[in-house]
Amino acid sequence: MDLKQTIRDFHDFPRPGILFRDITTILKDPAHFSSSIAQIEELLTGYDYDLVISPESRGFMFGAPVAARLGKGFVPARKKGKLPGEVLARTYFLEYGIDAIEIHKDAIKPGQKVVIVDDLLATGGTCKGICEIVEELGGRIMCIAFLIELGGLGGREILKGYDVKTVLKY
Repeated sequence: MDLKQTIRDFHDFPRPGILFRDITTILKDPAHFSSSIAQIEELLTGYDYDLVISPESRGFMFGAPVAARLGKGFVPARKKGKLPGEVLARTYFLEYGIDAIEIHKDAIKPGQKVVIVDDLLATGGTCKGICEIVEELGGRIMCIAFLIELGGLGGREILKGYDVKTVLKY
């Protein structure tokens, strides 16, 4: 199924100069949504891992179903201040600002193998922050899978050294 034809483009959102790739058109259609999950699962075929980690909020929409369907645990990476208890945090740059991501300190045990699943690879800052937290907790990153990759924003370069896979490239 060609998901690219389903995605809408919004120019100058959320700020002037940004081209926003809208995936809500995939999410609202059961066949397209199921296909997107299946295509991400295909990217992960052959990898041995224990956990799927995804950042909020759109990453949850893909990572949680992948984890459930493949019988893996799911770890949410949340925005600053959204998780109770002890967390590790990283600040990162977006294509249009600065943000922070947090993961519970007890979410990953040393030696656990993880994959990261997200909807979009742009600048790579969010995912790089997650990688740093996972590694500080002793986890091993086996693969990073994205539904969409926006070339030209440096995300793949930021994630150099990791096995990065994508379903769609722009």
